[in-house]
Amino acid sequence: MELREMGKAAKDAARYLNSLGVTEKNEGLRQAAQALLDGQDAILAANAADVEAARERGMHSGLIDRLTLTPARIQAMADGLLEIVALDDPVGEVLSMKPRPNGLVIGRKRVPLGVVGIIYEARPNVTADAFGLCFKTGNAVILKGGSDAIRSNQAIVRQLQEGLSRAGIRTDAVQLIQATDRETTRQFMRLNEYVDVLIPRGGAGLIRTVVENSTVPVIETGTGNCHIYVDESADFAMALDIIENAKTQRIGVCNACESLVVHEGIAEAFLPLLKERLQDGQPEGKKVEIRAEEAACRIVPEFVRATEEDWGTEYLDYILSVKLVSSLDEAIAHINRYNTGHSEAIITGQYQNAQDFLDKIDAAAVYVNASTRFTDGNEFGFGAEIGISTQKLHARGPMGLEALTTTKYIIYGNGQVRG
Repeated sequence: MELREMGKAAKDAARYLNSLGVTEKNEGLRQAAQALLDGQDAILAANAADVEAARERGMHSGLIDRLTLTPARIQAMADGLLEIVALDDPVGEVLSMKPRPNGLVIGRKRVPLGVVGIIYEARPNVTADAFGLCFKTGNAVILKGGSDAIRSNQAIVRQLQEGLSRAGIRTDAVQLIQATDRETTRQFMRLNEYVDVLIPRGGAGLIRTVVENSTVPVIETGTGNCHIYVDESADFAMALDIIENAKTQRIGVCNACESLVVHEGIAEAFLPLLKERLQDGQPEGKKVEIRAEEAACRIVPEFVRATEEDWGTEYLDYILSVKLVSSLDEAIAHINRYNTGHSEAIITGQYQNAQDFLDKIDAAAVYVNASTRFTDGNEFGFGAEIGISTQKLHARGPMGLEALTTTKYIIYGNGQVRG
């Protein structure tokens, strides 16, 4: 289907979806979830072909992890749709109703955005997540996945549409752009006649391209150069557990820790323990390369000397940068200079230091004594998220159902005219 025809179909579908009640939408989600499970073999076969092609092209292991589907991950996709069923539908919620002196009663009501466009890279799970959240909020969605996952995305969308068909719902509520060339992507970014908002999900290059070239309003989901600051008062065992989790549990995600900041007062005692945990204690292939400044390398000679570029790099790999600081204020200044506004954490035993960190760090999610890996729609109780917004307008942080709605004013009168 030609791109403008897809846009027109999506616009019509959005008006149709806006007329559905929560019972109908939930049934559509249930049927879509079951269809994913019913089509598991076809989805896995398509994904295997994508993964094989990606390996032949030399794709990085962290991106291979994002691309790969398993029965457990397909089950998680289906479960994610069912979790959205259980969430309250924000559409139709009246946020306030206030009387004016002239007798008018003015309120605000949540409504769908309309047509949502998603541009994303090699993450086929986004296909189901984006559909589920958009569908629950009455939005039609047009998906533009990367060429690396095209077979997987096609198989997933076929099953989602099969589920909608079983529920008696229009299948063009979710559409996938089949072409993978850059010119089609450029045209999609300029389809503002039909697309109400565009959400990019992927690396820094993709996000920058969309922000700089789109004529459709963009909700920017940022990259994750996430930091953990180990304060002078930190509990070492807690710090090591949190760092190991944030760095190694899953390397190819935006909420993984990429940079460690350590108070110099504890560096002599702490850095050898860090080496033991992230290098000596890890299996082959998962040992973390630590890139540190000169003072840290003198303490642990096995560390690699860091460059200025390391402080601002999202590795998506078994690599961690380490910076030493002399104070909390220096740590905050360093993090605010190099972070991407995603997720930052402090490990501390001092209440005031925790409060200062929470107040002064500029990021969508700021943690005290916890892993950055919790920045996630499911973990925050929103269900599957559409992305992690690092901007400050409309939505910030994990974007659940409410972030996919806007509001309109509703005004009740009894004959008032303006004098």
